[in-house]
Amino acid sequence: MKQFNKYNLGWFLLIAVSGVALYFGIFSGLISTFQQITLMTILINIILAIGLNLVIGFSGQFSLGHAGFMAIGAYSGAVISKYIDGLPGFFVGIFVGMIIAMFVAMVVGIPTLRLKGDYLAIATLGVAEIIRIAIINLPNLTNGARGISGIAFPFESNLSFIMVTFVFVVVTTIVIVNYIKSSPGRATISIREDEIAAESMGINTTLYKVIAFMLGAMTASVAGNIYATFFSVINPADFTFQKSIDILIIVVFGGIGSVTGTVVAAIVLGLLNTALQSAGQLRMVFYAIALIAIMVFRPGGLLGTREFTVSGLLNRKKGVEK
Repeated sequence: MKQFNKYNLGWFLLIAVSGVALYFGIFSGLISTFQQITLMTILINIILAIGLNLVIGFSGQFSLGHAGFMAIGAYSGAVISKYIDGLPGFFVGIFVGMIIAMFVAMVVGIPTLRLKGDYLAIATLGVAEIIRIAIINLPNLTNGARGISGIAFPFESNLSFIMVTFVFVVVTTIVIVNYIKSSPGRATISIREDEIAAESMGINTTLYKVIAFMLGAMTASVAGNIYATFFSVINPADFTFQKSIDILIIVVFGGIGSVTGTVVAAIVLGLLNTALQSAGQLRMVFYAIALIAIMVFRPGGLLGTREFTVSGLLNRKKGVEK
């Protein structure tokens, strides 16, 4: 128990130090407005990629429909903000978006998650496109292809909203990690390893795959709402197939089945993308070279299936001291 508390204290201190550094970096002006946009993009991508990694990395289901659930969250928040002002509107929008995303994921997941591999990828891609086309064809609610602009920003400043987003990142990570370490999470991982063996042991494979799919959809919805609130403008073109691929790249880059790898990859790719913006169209070439290099030299991603843990760090330190 003493050791358990020590490891948890390590994670708590790491999160606390990160939050304090973030706060004072923005408050003091060390992080410029442009850098704040980059920071928010990274935080949003972390939420998106952690949810997708649960679906792909831990349940073993290849989904390309993440952008569709992000769109549900973004439009839910934007529409709700028209009728409910201030912070209540923001949080109600997040809640409504999560419920809708969860319901859609359940309805879609029950039939489609019986498929495997490329068939499942095509099915989830089709679902994302159906969501996007539905948004375009509901002009009275979503303003159609023109999108929604002037979305309410209920926070006093970017600083307060970035700190709230940081809290959402921490909460999302804790929820996903705790799910993975729970009994349903272990059952989900067993499905990834060998679905036939898991089913022969009495595990309801469809149930656990749908649960993972719903959790991933809900995290994407939260990220979509944050995206809409921060940028104040959304358009159906923001949630195309390319957006799903962008999130998938983060998951693969960091390591399929590694939560900490996903976080590191989102930060590295976000900073790389920003650093190369001055290169114009050439930045996409450099971006592609970096991705090819990681796939050649680290085919499993930056961390593979491994996790960075405080316990591992402390044990390694003890080994060095001995």
